[in-house]
Amino acid sequence: MERITGTISRGLRAPIFKKGDDLVKIVTDTVLLASAQEDFPIQDRDIIGITESVVARTQGNYAHIDAIAQDIREKFGTGPLGVILPILSRNRFAVCLRGIAKGASKIILMLSYPSDEVGNHLIDIDMLDEKGVNPWTDELTEKQFRDLFGYNKHRFTGVDYVDYYKSLVQEYGVECEIIFSNNPRTILKHTKNILACDIHTRKRTKRILQEAGGQRVYTLDNILCAPVNGSGYNEVYGLLGSNKATEDTVKLFPRDCQSLVDQIQAALREKTSKTVEVLVYGDGAFKDPVGKIWELADPVVSPGYTKGLEGTPNEIKLKYLADNNFSSLKGEKLKQAISEYIRNKEANLVGTMETQGTTPRQLTDLIGSLCDLTSGSGDKGTPIIYIQGYFDNYTK
Repeated sequence: MERITGTISRGLRAPIFKKGDDLVKIVTDTVLLASAQEDFPIQDRDIIGITESVVARTQGNYAHIDAIAQDIREKFGTGPLGVILPILSRNRFAVCLRGIAKGASKIILMLSYPSDEVGNHLIDIDMLDEKGVNPWTDELTEKQFRDLFGYNKHRFTGVDYVDYYKSLVQEYGVECEIIFSNNPRTILKHTKNILACDIHTRKRTKRILQEAGGQRVYTLDNILCAPVNGSGYNEVYGLLGSNKATEDTVKLFPRDCQSLVDQIQAALREKTSKTVEVLVYGDGAFKDPVGKIWELADPVVSPGYTKGLEGTPNEIKLKYLADNNFSSLKGEKLKQAISEYIRNKEANLVGTMETQGTTPRQLTDLIGSLCDLTSGSGDKGTPIIYIQGYFDNYTK
């Protein structure tokens, strides 16, 4: 019988992970148990996704705000510190800001507007037009911002992030001045010591500041890139990708992910003789059309994946073939013609008309996004995702 189903993504329930748990064994056992219970076979090129959170938890990769504060003091010394372009998030940045404040004597906090880097809005973009403000050229003080736009709470969280972030800094008796600008150079009018907190544009921001006269310029991946008094750390991403654990601790992005995925792949191969691809995933790379939030607050979608997940899709648009190449056919003849075309497609279809409308993003970004949507961010309890049929096409 011809198979009807294509890609299947299953969320697998697992125990609540703790520091020191054998993640390789638990993931392997969970997949095998699910296969037996749900009666699906383990096949070559199936995919296992493990959320970055459980990887970091089993590693015990946590840090207290005191460790962040010490790293800030060691890197910046005394004097005013510019903290620029952070995202607006209680989960992602608030605890980090607490640690930064504990390590500083004064903070000039520069917020981008009308939204942060990932789409959290301070104000509605239409208000810029109404007030005649150009966010690419106009620099605003806190008073100017309030006089123009008033007080606005985030659509989803109900938080006024201007007041909230200011209160976190002042909580430690640290003076906090807030300014608004989308130009990194603006901060140099206030201080030459700068912590750039943007995620995906951080390298450009750092270059601009250094070329414009910044003296001590660091990015979030430079903070806790090594342990401080035995704290957790991430040698590649530092504080990037961290999440709130408690009011004064953060869970950092996991380390050594490549070793983990290779071990899980080897363990499944030993037990099933099949080569299953494995990745660790964080935030998916997609945008919420209502809140305008781009989900990707992690530095990458996947910090570790097996070699079979390298590259991008090489797919043909079926409707293009049906409407153009084989528009005179229908039924079984159309199916056979398209199937034959797919079987004989070129190894690299970049730029061809037959691919227009496909999504030539990295496989790990696409698959990681599928994993993130499947597992959700709440109480589903499915930190392991098992995907089948992803690499199939119409001919399989």
